[in-house]
Amino acid sequence: MEAIWLLYGGLLLAPFVQEDAAVVAAATLSGMSGANGVMSYCAVLLGLTLSDVWKYWAGRLARTNAWAKKLADKPGVAAARDSVINRLGITLLTARFVPGTRIPLYLASGFFNAPFLKFFAYMFSSAVLYVSLVFGLFHVLGAVAGEQVKNYLPLIGLTLIAGLVMTLLVRRLRKGKTAPPDAVADQV
Repeated sequence: MEAIWLLYGGLLLAPFVQEDAAVVAAATLSGMSGANGVMSYCAVLLGLTLSDVWKYWAGRLARTNAWAKKLADKPGVAAARDSVINRLGITLLTARFVPGTRIPLYLASGFFNAPFLKFFAYMFSSAVLYVSLVFGLFHVLGAVAGEQVKNYLPLIGLTLIAGLVMTLLVRRLRKGKTAPPDAVADQV
């Protein structure tokens, strides 16, 4: 019995390390015997929410620094602020589904002083949508393929995570290769 609570505690903390992997792991575990699907869903959703709220407040705290205030007054940053604040809903929904954008945009939301309740409503709605889609996909796959798929769910989850990591690595490598020569010289 204690082991199952450790599992739910792990699902609660996992989004602080890697959100997508945490959701896939929770969905995978919910389809296996011994884990309650509703508890897995609630634990990972609560973990996502706490992780995202923490990022918002870290951005808000960063704004109290003197260099950050000076940075915020620059024209390019002001334009980014206006873009994020004026399109907060679509920005946060997009960030939920596009890898690599969530952390910067949640920090930016706090840094740009987006209204917290508005941020929370959009962020939580996108989290519910995301977790529901992943859980639904895993449970539909389980229902369509029957009991056999449950044996392969961990492998499917690991494959999805590996694919995500590979995609991010390839993008990062491409970005490094396509940098203009001036940018590379400036970094050296």
